[in-house]
Amino acid sequence: MIVLEKMVDLSPLYISLKTAIITIVITFFLGLFLAKWTLNRKHDLTKIILDGIFTMPLVLPPTVMGFFLLMIFGVNQPIGKLFLHVFHYKITFSFSATVIAAVVISFPLMYRSAKSAMEQIDHDLIDSGRTLGMSEKRIFFTVILPEAMPGIISGGVLSFARGLGEFGATAMLAGNIVGKTRTLPLAVYSEVMSGNYDNAGVYVFIIVVVCLIAVVGVNVYQYSIKKKRSF
Repeated sequence: MIVLEKMVDLSPLYISLKTAIITIVITFFLGLFLAKWTLNRKHDLTKIILDGIFTMPLVLPPTVMGFFLLMIFGVNQPIGKLFLHVFHYKITFSFSATVIAAVVISFPLMYRSAKSAMEQIDHDLIDSGRTLGMSEKRIFFTVILPEAMPGIISGGVLSFARGLGEFGATAMLAGNIVGKTRTLPLAVYSEVMSGNYDNAGVYVFIIVVVCLIAVVGVNVYQYSIKKKRSF
């Protein structure tokens, strides 16, 4: 690690990991809650509209989402002004901006994975719980959550990887400040623009390794779950 740090600046790695970890904690619970909340809506039209809104960051270009975030958190916008004048904190071009951008972009993966996993649960199990007098809260934690956990874990890992690799919205809202908001993807871009392809290759290698470990890990987890359920 010391030799590697002498070769390239590792601050983008630390910033990216810190951003991704905070992001997945927020996204995991937010995606889980909103997935359950959407499924509990009685009207199909309401579900369709909510699903479209929550999925939008997945299909829009990240730079477009970054523009929307600037319109919300910019220093001349209501929320940005509120934080600046009340809390004396500027969200744009700060570490918080990297987290906000990563949460918004990675959220749909967690939301859709959790929603799909909960939709596939056998409703007979849920009805049996209700017949036994279990509350909806207890059914969720003892029936729905355990059954949907493989899909939820998959969504969490994908969201983590997406948060780690976020570029467009981060560049728009947080900028590319060395040691503060420069994440691994931004570091790759900066090094390529400077002609430092060797350093860019190191950053690319780090991203690939981390994401590969995450994806392989979730595949192993899913395989072990399927194997246990087959017995």
